[in-house]
Amino acid sequence: MPMKKFINAPENLTEELLEGFALAFGQKIALKGKTVVRATPKSTDKVAVVTLGGAGHEPALSGFVGEGMLDASVVGDIFAAPGAPAVLSALEASSRDAGTLLVILNHTGDVLAGNMAFDMATQKGINVRKVLTHEDISAGKDAPMENRRGLVGCIPLYKVAGAAAEAGRSLDEVVAVAERFNENMRTLAVAVTPATHPASGAAIGEIADDEMEVGMGQHGEGGGGIMKLATADETAEIMLSKLLDTMDVQAGDKLLVMINGSGATTMMEQLIVLRAVKKLLDAKGIELARSMTGEFLTVQEMGGFQMCIAKVDDELIELLDAPCETPCLTVK
Repeated sequence: MPMKKFINAPENLTEELLEGFALAFGQKIALKGKTVVRATPKSTDKVAVVTLGGAGHEPALSGFVGEGMLDASVVGDIFAAPGAPAVLSALEASSRDAGTLLVILNHTGDVLAGNMAFDMATQKGINVRKVLTHEDISAGKDAPMENRRGLVGCIPLYKVAGAAAEAGRSLDEVVAVAERFNENMRTLAVAVTPATHPASGAAIGEIADDEMEVGMGQHGEGGGGIMKLATADETAEIMLSKLLDTMDVQAGDKLLVMINGSGATTMMEQLIVLRAVKKLLDAKGIELARSMTGEFLTVQEMGGFQMCIAKVDDELIELLDAPCETPCLTVK
């Protein structure tokens, strides 16, 4: 089927969507070129949190810029990392004595741009640290870090790191919180229908009508887990089992569970999956301490979802519950 989207010239996609984003949320964010920043900047005596990534995954990543989360999101073109100079400019703009945390998702272009900008910023004397999210388990629990992609787990990581920064914690403390959350989260994706690339109209992958693919990547990359389409309960059990197998989770532990729709999966389906996860955790004596359900990081109209789990303690729960005010997540 040919692509059907309400767009104009493909080469103008990113600029036009950012213009619309600024119109929709002008009280919370502002545009500086292709970088989304807080409309009301954070006090410079507090750590800044900056991230980067391609457009096309809305509301991520820029939907989480605001009080209590991100200070800046550097936006690349559709499914493409921004250039290192743009990331460096954002780090220069956020530079402060309190320091800046740069969060990079583990995708080749993001890592190249982020690391290059980080090195250049460090050479300029900017006080910056970085965290690389790499929670995808589709390559296997023993896969090297470079083979583990950064998926939707970046969103709750922005939340805990942003809350720590907003509370006035030091850069070392903010980094420690982010790293602890990072090392204790895992994500697995499943897809039932592919997306199309909005700039080219090309299909991103291929999935048979009676199949699903467990382990699908953020841009339609295959995950090697092709199987017959299963029910919500069966799919939840398949995915949760694989996720728990990669972590040391015992009865009595507390988990955050995030069900992230990939673009074409209804809230009805996501809630049914979350219900199944709760029943499975109850049977194991594991507490569902917090949950998040909705579309946070999408792949255009891909059908499916990402399941992210994170082992949390009282401190991380407090940071997850801390107030934030962003275009796409508000906690009061």
